[in-house]
Amino acid sequence: MSNFKNDSYYMNYALKISITANCIKGKVGAVLVKDNKIIAEGVNSVPNGITPCTEETCIRKKLNLKSGENQELCFVVHAEQNALINALNNKVDVKSSTLYVTKQPCIICAKMLINAGIKKIIYLKEYHDKYSESLLREAGVEINKFEGELDNEENGIRS
Repeated sequence: MSNFKNDSYYMNYALKISITANCIKGKVGAVLVKDNKIIAEGVNSVPNGITPCTEETCIRKKLNLKSGENQELCFVVHAEQNALINALNNKVDVKSSTLYVTKQPCIICAKMLINAGIKKIIYLKEYHDKYSESLLREAGVEINKFEGELDNEENGIRS
């Protein structure tokens, strides 16, 4: 059972950090929580040392790729992946933690989250990936759409 007050706090936090993402196609924030403490966070951004895309240089825009297709054709590291990397870099154990993320994980992130031992995922917006949720459920990961309250409507939520 979710604690809606805590869920709202962590999802609002994920929304607040998402504004620092440098992807031009959308901003996503992810927060890993264990024992009611934030243990890692991430946003969708290009790898360290790589120049962020612009409207003119985005490979996905150049190739007219739709959301959810050919995910490998993007220079951005997803927010969930960056949260896992940040935890690894700080030697933080993520097993049995909960992920709060502003967009439902894709299939690539789902596989990483399963193998990292994430027990629960709460997402704000749906993502068009027909396999991700079923894979997570089959692996025993609880996944739910966020049902709490957001601080306001002007906090960076984008489709």
